[in-house]
Amino acid sequence: MSTHPVLVEVYRGQAVESQHRGSVAVIDADGRIVLELGDIETPVFPRSAVKAFQALPLVESGIADRFGLTDEELALAISSHSGEPKHAETALGILKKAGRDQTCLECGAHWPSDKAAERALAANGQKPSALHNNCSGKHSGFICLACGLDEDPTGYIKPEHRVQREIRAAGEEMTGFRVRDEWTGTDGCSIPTYAVPLKNLAHGFARLGTGVGLAPERAKAAARLRRAAAAHPFMVAGTGRLDTVAMEIFSARLFVKTGAEGVYCAALPEQGLGIALKADDGETRASQAMLAGIVHRFLTMSDKERSAFDAKAWPTLTNWNGMTVGSVKPTRVLTGA
Repeated sequence: MSTHPVLVEVYRGQAVESQHRGSVAVIDADGRIVLELGDIETPVFPRSAVKAFQALPLVESGIADRFGLTDEELALAISSHSGEPKHAETALGILKKAGRDQTCLECGAHWPSDKAAERALAANGQKPSALHNNCSGKHSGFICLACGLDEDPTGYIKPEHRVQREIRAAGEEMTGFRVRDEWTGTDGCSIPTYAVPLKNLAHGFARLGTGVGLAPERAKAAARLRRAAAAHPFMVAGTGRLDTVAMEIFSARLFVKTGAEGVYCAALPEQGLGIALKADDGETRASQAMLAGIVHRFLTMSDKERSAFDAKAWPTLTNWNGMTVGSVKPTRVLTGA
């Protein structure tokens, strides 16, 4: 990792205070490398960045339609949400359509990452439930998948459960990378997570964005999930979150999904490109800035779009008195400038 290039710098005043190294792959739908920064061959854990891959079996099987899932609910099924009331309510709505409730969720509970939602729960003397877990939408979708397959959803988080076997197969097919035992772990929400090289992740996202090389039902499912995210970006993340802001700005021109430990993946459907990146230190501050730098290289945007996107991805740093003290900036290696 120490050989990875410096891609983001953090300034205090005019001086560089911190640096973030990382790696980036931009791949087209035919698997050709368009941009390579750092090591894109060593597997990395994509974490929540691949939730769209994980939702493909739910949609392509027809189970989403059988349960009458809306695009808003599908957007939540691929989300890492902030635990705001609308998120929790929608997750419960998904479960009810399968005849289940929140007691079936096996993702665990945590406080909402949205501070207003967290304060509201605490002020009402409530504790968070599994519905507030940032992965509750995905898990609600898993439970629908299990029920639609006539499987007992109990234990759906385990590698041997049919739900996880379907998800693993979809991920391998999308990325063209067969999972290895030594690169298998457990995610924060307790499902298996599989390490995949950045180049394969990026290729998978190029295919997600274009449908190239996918079976017809899978291509339709991928397009539907992208449309759902573009139509309901709030459901994919939440108030003020980069994923939501980016898709509010660019709509269907950009599909983007964050993952823990400094991972981001994205699809640029009009350009036929997929993006996968990882900040070495796992900092979201770095991965967001890296994503913006790459999007700038490949997506034409208006001045208004640029201003709104940059303000979120490359923030001005302030102190407790509201004074501007620094900034987060991409390096020329990243932007190609």
